[in-house]
Amino acid sequence: MKKIHLLLLKAFIRPFFVTFFIVMFILLMLFLFKYVDDLIGKGFEWYVILELMYYASASNVSMALPLSILLSSIMTFGTLGENYELVAIKSAGVSLQKAMTPLLILIIGIAISSFMFSDYILPKANLKFGSLLWDITNKKLSFLIKPGVFNNSIPGYSIRVNKKGSDGVSLYDVMIYDHTSTSGIAKIIIAKEGTMSSNDKYLFLKLKNGVRYEESSNRNTFNNPRQELTRMRFSETDQKFDISSFKMNRTNEQDFRNNTAMLNLKGLTRKQDSLVKDLDSINKFAAINTGSYYKQNNYTKGYTRFKAPVKEIKGDILKAIPVASRLFALQSAFDNATTIKQTTSARTADYEDRLKSITKVELEYQRKFTLAASCLLLFFIGAPLGAIIRKGGLGLPVVMAIVFFLLYHIIATVSEKSATTGSLRSFFGMWLAIFILSPLGAFLTYKATVDSALFDVDYFKQLIINLFKNKKKKDMAPASE
Repeated sequence: MKKIHLLLLKAFIRPFFVTFFIVMFILLMLFLFKYVDDLIGKGFEWYVILELMYYASASNVSMALPLSILLSSIMTFGTLGENYELVAIKSAGVSLQKAMTPLLILIIGIAISSFMFSDYILPKANLKFGSLLWDITNKKLSFLIKPGVFNNSIPGYSIRVNKKGSDGVSLYDVMIYDHTSTSGIAKIIIAKEGTMSSNDKYLFLKLKNGVRYEESSNRNTFNNPRQELTRMRFSETDQKFDISSFKMNRTNEQDFRNNTAMLNLKGLTRKQDSLVKDLDSINKFAAINTGSYYKQNNYTKGYTRFKAPVKEIKGDILKAIPVASRLFALQSAFDNATTIKQTTSARTADYEDRLKSITKVELEYQRKFTLAASCLLLFFIGAPLGAIIRKGGLGLPVVMAIVFFLLYHIIATVSEKSATTGSLRSFFGMWLAIFILSPLGAFLTYKATVDSALFDVDYFKQLIINLFKNKKKKDMAPASE
């Protein structure tokens, strides 16, 4: 390997890793902002949130990897062009295509790795992420007693504590409303002090020096306004509350395995085949069921084996029906049409849902390949673009990278949405952005090869200055004459 190739590889790898981890960090922060309401106040251990972020980072690779390749390639060749190293490379007889060869081999390796990642690692990561996120979002807020506030987290109970000890266990001026009675009458417990302890299933309160109030529900208070109230004093009592619902229970990952985003290519193929077979069976059944309403009977009345030939009716069909039977025929036809309309309208919604499921499977199948293709495409946009603008660092390259990546991302998103709604075929929905921007990559590569000043600010500045100078000379020419 030539020293020039080593120089280009070193110049590319460093910004690639830096930009990749920066983009991943930004996407993870956006993920945390999105699910912050589901994470706060539920008492999760730090490793649970870290595990969720680890699995979420796998789905962010599809956006972070192409963007980091685009940005690092612009920065690499922009820095080489700014320091006149590309000029030295070309003067040594090495063309831009030859200089890009080692980086192209590296990008092809990254593209193949991204395809393997999409097919093998990403489905498993999505499976674990989906199951863990489901458990987190369905977990209740952690049980927390705050002084001076009624806590209604435990079903059937309201607990209020006037003051908590510095140890976090001692409680003072405890009041408990018990609404678990079937009669609808609450029981009230008031204690001067107590202690709190818990395990995975129960919360234990040991109360001291208190009173228990309970209304009697046996007497009829409609005619007699006098009510019985039972008051029991205690020096010490224990209360147990079920808090097992506050613990996060892990669901079985197999329940989520049939999700489209959690399947590899083989799983997607099997799921698509099964969905297509189910749809064909439903269409055949619907055709047979609906066709029975349009069948023309060719048998005569009575118990005879003789079959009358099919009669061909021309002109107005009502004229072929006797006058006395026309009203009955019209009513029967109207009833059949109403039945067909109701049957088909219900089946149309089911047909559209099944068709959308098939489309989602097809889109996910193509997505396994578009990640690798986008890496190659954005490299062929970024490398010649950096050689043209000849600016390194994090200034202009970042702006150009964001512009082209947004262009790619917007086209890909719009085309994918169009494919989901049925406006485009699934193949074109996923590949349209690559098809549109591929000519742009070829055009930029050509311009970089011929040393075009397409994005050279100084070139356009000088062009504008010369334009004004020529205009000024033309304006002064008649005056001199």
